[in-house]
Amino acid sequence: MPQGDARHPEPTGRRLRRVTSGLVVGLLVLALAAHVFEIGPRWFGFDYPSPVDEPAEVAPPPGLTLPAADDPESVAVAVDEVAVDEEAVRAALRRLVRAPVLGRRVAVRVTELPDGDTVYRHGADRVIPASTLKILTAAAALHELGPDHRFATTVAAAPTLKRVVLVGGGDPLLAGRPRGQDVYPARADVDTLARTTARSLRDAGRTRVRVGFDDSLFSGPPVNPHWEPSYVPDNVVTPIGPLWVDEGIPENDWRRSREPARAAVQAFVRALERRKVEVVGRPRRQAVPEDANEIARVESAPLAQVAEHVLAVSDNEGAEVLARHVAVAAGETPSFGGATRAVADALADLGVDTASDRILDGSGLARGNRLDPDTLTSLMTVLAGAEQADLRAALTGLPVAGFSGSLTYRFDEGDPAGEGAVRAKTGTLSRVSGLAGTVTTVDGAVLGFVIIADRIRKPNTEEARERLDRIAAELAACACAG
Repeated sequence: MPQGDARHPEPTGRRLRRVTSGLVVGLLVLALAAHVFEIGPRWFGFDYPSPVDEPAEVAPPPGLTLPAADDPESVAVAVDEVAVDEEAVRAALRRLVRAPVLGRRVAVRVTELPDGDTVYRHGADRVIPASTLKILTAAAALHELGPDHRFATTVAAAPTLKRVVLVGGGDPLLAGRPRGQDVYPARADVDTLARTTARSLRDAGRTRVRVGFDDSLFSGPPVNPHWEPSYVPDNVVTPIGPLWVDEGIPENDWRRSREPARAAVQAFVRALERRKVEVVGRPRRQAVPEDANEIARVESAPLAQVAEHVLAVSDNEGAEVLARHVAVAAGETPSFGGATRAVADALADLGVDTASDRILDGSGLARGNRLDPDTLTSLMTVLAGAEQADLRAALTGLPVAGFSGSLTYRFDEGDPAGEGAVRAKTGTLSRVSGLAGTVTTVDGAVLGFVIIADRIRKPNTEEARERLDRIAAELAACACAG
């Protein structure tokens, strides 16, 4: 007969143990749910110190003691510079660079690093750079702003706290919600910003506000007139501005927002409402009131990490925002035109001559861009120099052949020596394919190189890209030491 039958009641001790076990399991489930879904802040209106926006307020675990850090030992032995035999480079590349599959206009440059001497030159003097142009943008941003610079997204309010204003600070990687510690670089997010805002409002006894947004940091049209008209309708790129979340791509959707600033403030409003703050009316665009004070802030990862991300995944939106920040820092008009002028001026400060170039954007999307390959190799020389440590992220962000970023699934053709030895920014548009970066040869010579073909027949696109990989791999396999 089943336990608990009326004629044979379950013993009191057993029943108590069962209830206690169920209670313990229930508490564990509730604790897990509270951690994952933020039940406390969302349902009951209280907050706790957040490791994202209040790291200094988070107490260490009881009893934790950490030993003092020792001075690190070197993990690599310094080596002497290796001279390069120009004839060896020529012999390695002569046949490959003349392949018909590359089309009628090909530019190849190879330089010896770090001194910058040209050891091989072939083909055109001006080509369409495509996304190799992003190296120029990243280097200019690092030069003007510094590798430790962070982009802040803030909330401002007048003393009455009747209206709060979300202020776009041009964080290219601002997210809609926390992304977790496994995302690199770390993302600031409007959900965390709303949490801090709600706490500031509650502390002042206010739970009902109007919301505005200020996206005036940049100026000019959000879409470059030199881009193909289909880019925005076909979801190639988001209209550029200083305020968006997830680069204007809504979660679980592939369509880019046509008004990313409005989408961002709507995400902010939803996050406030989840924290029991009533938002009155529709958000509207407005300037920050003169008597306003900052009541909440989130900051991006350091610029060095953002620049590495932009180069590794060839982030068009991120590159355009960085170019606008170069203009802001330089006192130029923060438009497409002002940004390209500011980037050119920053490169001139670094000793890179862009006088013969035509630069129309920060991402390389414009087909009207024209770049002398020597501009890229000159910049590689600067980046490789010991005196430019602040610019190093423009090199470390370059994808590694066969391992990372836009080169993860490439270099499966040609000499296997290329895998891991080639670091290069890709450049791809219709009929255009390019690589620009550095390579270490099998005998220790370090080279900077540019390979761009911009008259590829469309049926040859994939084969031409493989040929570029083979050229770079051949440099890695070259016994080119003099």
